[in-house]
Amino acid sequence: MEYREIKNLGISPSMLGFGCMRFPQRLDGTIDETEAEKMIHKAIAEGVTYFDTAYPYHNGESEKFVGKVLKKYPRSSFYLATKMPVWKINSKEDAEEVLKEQMERLQVEYLDFYLLHALNKERWDKIVEMDILSLCEEWKAQGKIRYLGFSFHDEYAVFEEILSSRKWDFCQIQYNYMDREEQAGDRGYALAERLEIPMIVMEPIKGGLLGVLPEDLTAILQKANPNASTASWALRWVGTHKNVKIILSGMSNYQQVMDNLETFAKFQPISKEEEQLIEQVADTIKKRVKNGCTGCEYCMPCPFRVDIPRNFSIWNELAMYGNKERAQQRYQMTAQEKRADQCKQCGKCETVCPQGLQIRKDLKQAAAEMKEFCKE
Repeated sequence: MEYREIKNLGISPSMLGFGCMRFPQRLDGTIDETEAEKMIHKAIAEGVTYFDTAYPYHNGESEKFVGKVLKKYPRSSFYLATKMPVWKINSKEDAEEVLKEQMERLQVEYLDFYLLHALNKERWDKIVEMDILSLCEEWKAQGKIRYLGFSFHDEYAVFEEILSSRKWDFCQIQYNYMDREEQAGDRGYALAERLEIPMIVMEPIKGGLLGVLPEDLTAILQKANPNASTASWALRWVGTHKNVKIILSGMSNYQQVMDNLETFAKFQPISKEEEQLIEQVADTIKKRVKNGCTGCEYCMPCPFRVDIPRNFSIWNELAMYGNKERAQQRYQMTAQEKRADQCKQCGKCETVCPQGLQIRKDLKQAAAEMKEFCKE
């Protein structure tokens, strides 16, 4: 297992972090504890020392399950991360109660990494207004948490504001070779490196999309390395960035655990030649987008309740990544009245679209394609 030193914290956790958001599930939606525990035991046996969960994962069951499994190991043998559900916190008293609940769920006397969960502008302003950071510093002094950071989902300007506000122990962003200009992105990585704030990366495989690419793109990577999985290319791309200390993978089955362990057993940074191949794959994916919808939601609300950004997200993602199963699931999870085929062609959306998209035309095409696709 590859380990990376986090100098400012004086520790060297495993480069592969076990994300505890996507455990295998039973038919009723609960965690398949037998299979998930087998996965955790294998990861630990092969040197994984970092486990990342959060208050809402698996409807609140992830923390309980993780705590039960890790209780079988010496507390000093692993690093445990969980997150404050900022959306539930309306006072310091709320924060105290939530932390107490989390530590009881996890059956620990301290947390190694504690994150303010999924910060955006609104949640950050809320944290500042309630002076939650001073409370977190008290927890550090009391030994309840060791390291304080945040995970992030917003625009770069917000990331810059948050990251520059104090000397964080670490930060966590979504980062992969397709999301270099999304959210914090390349600029966020560069800022963290400049400020010497170590980085943890989530969604390195973009929710699994970069693990199963269309056949023609998979062939490009396999020709260069027939024995490497498509997912390993995405993980290695992220890991080539030296300020990335931990890469989280939300592993959903034992096969994914084994593949990731192989990638990090003898980690190899991406070469210049391999970087060019990845750029070729990324450029090809981007060119397959159906329209330039950015999800800004200026077109919303639709008078007829159509969820325009969601429909375009499904339509574009299917064209780009070719993941039919995922597209089908997302479309079927979209309420009937919000689907593209409910568009009444009123045109109100087109008068406010910053991208100048032909929304009515595109919704009609998306509806036809998804209807045909869902017959398969």
